[in-house]
Amino acid sequence: MILNNYRTMQRIRELRASSLTPAVVFDLHRLVTEGTLTNPDAAGRLRSDQEDIRVVDEIEGTVFHVPPPASQLAARLDALCAFANGETPDFFIHPVIRAILLHFWLAYDHPFVDGNGRTARALFYWSMLRQGYELFEFISISQILLRAPVRYAEAFLHTETDDNDLTYFILHQAGVIREAVETLRAYVLRKTAELRTAEKRLHGLGGLNHRQQALLTHALREPATPYLIVAHQRSHNVTHQTARDDLFDLVQRGLLIVQREGRRYVFVAPTDLGQKLEQLAGPKPSPPTDRTLPLRLSSVPEPPAGNA
Repeated sequence: MILNNYRTMQRIRELRASSLTPAVVFDLHRLVTEGTLTNPDAAGRLRSDQEDIRVVDEIEGTVFHVPPPASQLAARLDALCAFANGETPDFFIHPVIRAILLHFWLAYDHPFVDGNGRTARALFYWSMLRQGYELFEFISISQILLRAPVRYAEAFLHTETDDNDLTYFILHQAGVIREAVETLRAYVLRKTAELRTAEKRLHGLGGLNHRQQALLTHALREPATPYLIVAHQRSHNVTHQTARDDLFDLVQRGLLIVQREGRRYVFVAPTDLGQKLEQLAGPKPSPPTDRTLPLRLSSVPEPPAGNA
């Protein structure tokens, strides 16, 4: 599912400037469910009348939600797409509210045999990116929802049991978005601090020339970037042999990994580059010891009274 989510987000990035159509919804459903369905033929198509889909408590068997019949799904999907594209209604709806409503709409209709929740969240991301909220490419609402699945389910239930008042679901999702944004912010701050620390250690290492330091600094900021000898040669205007020596020296130090692709070498930084730099830098220096003596030491007895 993690790989499917990654591929789906890549596809959403490609589709963010396009209008939503039933074909696009089916495409996203195929992506999020690839290799996860009991019946692979159910991917990318609406459920049929013979497929009785309900939202049920797996433990007690309580039916929480009965979605619309299959005969209505095609028309409802067309209406969903019109809403997603801003064709309806004829008054303003805030883009974030529209994305949240898309999430609820598809989950409520449950048009697929399985993977409805994942597809609903994919539509939320598509809508957010389409409206210019590009940062949401890096924000995970699924992670927040998994932490409190009961509250997520209750948001649906409260809406349905209160005459479809969407306020419950909107407030819940607004809280999820806020928490997800704060989680990303904390992650960025933590990684920024780690990066600055690693760069300080890098510049304090002996035996590395300025070209190697520049490459490793870039590798810290842009993980998984491939490096080639000829590119390093051109970047620093050195001979091919000098560039080759630079990169293979970093391989010997454990700061790069080399792979052979055809007739060329490709170098990438290890995932734990920051930790390796910390190890090469050695232990942190101990704080200086205060060698001044106190005015009176309790272990030394005071002279008896009357003695000079």
